[in-house]
Amino acid sequence: MPVYPYLDKVPRLHPTVWIAPTGIVAADVEIGEDCSIWFGAVVRGDVFPIRLGKRVNVQDNSVIHVTTDKYGTIVGDDVTIGHRAILHGCTVESGSLIGMGAIVMDDAVVGEGAFIGAGAVVTPGTRVPAHHLAVGSPARVKRPLTDEERAQLAWSPRHYVDVARAYAAVTGSGQGR
Repeated sequence: MPVYPYLDKVPRLHPTVWIAPTGIVAADVEIGEDCSIWFGAVVRGDVFPIRLGKRVNVQDNSVIHVTTDKYGTIVGDDVTIGHRAILHGCTVESGSLIGMGAIVMDDAVVGEGAFIGAGAVVTPGTRVPAHHLAVGSPARVKRPLTDEERAQLAWSPRHYVDVARAYAAVTGSGQGR
C-alpha cells in the first residue's frame, strides 16, 4: 500500500480516499472524503502537517510538501491540483484550481475559487484574491474569473470523484488496493 508512516507520524485517510498504486502518502497527512491521489503523485508531511479537505484531486506527478517547522500545506474542499503541480508550505482555499505545472511556494495563499494558470509560479508570501486568475512567473493577478471558468472549477472536483471511483473498482477500493 502506498501509505507510509514516518517516525511517529501516520497518515489519516477517510475510507473513501483513492490512491493510485504509484501515488505516495507519507507522515503527518490528513486526507478528507472522496479525495484522490493520482499516479506518481507524492503527498509528504514529514516535517510539518499537510491537510487536504474533501474532494481534492492531486493529479499525476504532483508534489505536496511542507517547510520544516514553519509552514504546513493546507488545501480546502473541492480543489483540483493539476498534473505536475507543486504545493510547498502554502494554503489553497476551497474551490480553487492549480493549473498543470504550476508551483505555489511557502506562505502563499490562493484565495477561495481562484485559478492559478498552467506553469505559473506563485512566489513566497503572495496572496491571490478569491475568484481571480493568476498567471505567469512570477504569478500576477490578471482578472476576475468568468462565469465559464467558475463553472469549470466547480465541475472538475466532481468529475475526479467519479473517475477515481471507476479506478477504485479496478484497483480495489480505497488507498489504491
